[in-house]
Amino acid sequence: MKLDALFQQQNALPSIPKVVQEVIDSFNNDSVSIDEIARKLSADQVLSAKLLRLANSSYYHASRTVGSVDDAVLMLGFMTVRTLVVSSGLTGGFKAMPGVDLKQFWRYSLNTAVAAKWIAKQAHGNSDFAFTVGLMHAIGQLVMHAGMPEQTLQIDKIAGPLDARRTDVEVNSFGYDFYDVGAELAKRWRFPETFAIAIKACAEPLQHEPFEPVAAIVHLAAWRARAEEAKFSEDELAATFPAAVAKKLGFKEELLLQEMPPIAELSEGLQDLIA
Repeated sequence: MKLDALFQQQNALPSIPKVVQEVIDSFNNDSVSIDEIARKLSADQVLSAKLLRLANSSYYHASRTVGSVDDAVLMLGFMTVRTLVVSSGLTGGFKAMPGVDLKQFWRYSLNTAVAAKWIAKQAHGNSDFAFTVGLMHAIGQLVMHAGMPEQTLQIDKIAGPLDARRTDVEVNSFGYDFYDVGAELAKRWRFPETFAIAIKACAEPLQHEPFEPVAAIVHLAAWRARAEEAKFSEDELAATFPAAVAKKLGFKEELLLQEMPPIAELSEGLQDLIA
């Protein structure tokens, strides 16, 4: 199935709340009214309750209880609130689908996001951007499962969702992989072009011209999150380490193999995001 045909399937494009779409649109609008966005968020009871749970979680170490969306914007800043709202919209957009362990998928995606945020900070990059791309990087797999379930389940039998060979198998079968699908979804959801470019380049960041640092950061983060799911030993981590990508970013191996905190520590308090 061609990429355009995939997105024309009735179930392929997940729905997201209108207010989440407006928050995504705010990425493209420098003059956005934060007060207006906060007012709309407050009117969405499910979303605002989730946002307040996250704002009060151990992850953000808030100095006092965050009691309203306005408080959250004040305490965390609009960029962080926007990241959380968009992330909640993404994770809530897909319902149960046959053959997909959604719990594992979003755990892996969240682990990629928190690792990407930490790595981006070491690179003095935009950590909120890295977090969102990290959370979105594999979302194309869900679109493929929703839009062409039978063909995608066949791919699962050859190379599972977290198998490093997955993209090669998809390209051989369809002519595109889940990164291409995720990039197309980002465009259709009206994310800034930088998101689509970064997602598309995640698979092979060193092959992409010009070099996209965020794609390389998410590539490293995804490696670390896959290793977490597979319970790699220190030797296995060292053996699979994407050294060339780390070198391109100017990182020594020790940073990611020894100095990076455990994934569980990096994601502590954010579990509500994928609940």
